[in-house]
Amino acid sequence: MGAITILLMLFAGIGFAGLAIGVGKLVSTKRMNPVKGEAYECGLPTEGTSWGQFNVGYYLFSLSFLIFDVEMVFLYPWAVTLKEVGAPALVEIVFFMLFLFMGLLYAFKKKALQWK
Repeated sequence: MGAITILLMLFAGIGFAGLAIGVGKLVSTKRMNPVKGEAYECGLPTEGTSWGQFNVGYYLFSLSFLIFDVEMVFLYPWAVTLKEVGAPALVEIVFFMLFLFMGLLYAFKKKALQWK
């Protein structure tokens, strides 16, 4: 009975999302004008081309932040259940932290964490 309930909820969620998108497409007005196709920069008119090239360091830095932010999401439940699980949880988190530390060392070696 549990699998049927999950499938029903899945189909209901997909159906509801599809219905909301469909109703939005039917009800919305479609007025195209030249201003709508322009790039938006805080309400100011754009200067020059809006397809600028960014330094890849910004991407690497944000990716490193994301990795360690997700690490915190996994550490919280571990800390809450540590007393119940015991030593196996401690060994697992040591390996988890070791792998993340190796990733940090790799990013540091590639100079992904330095601003130029």
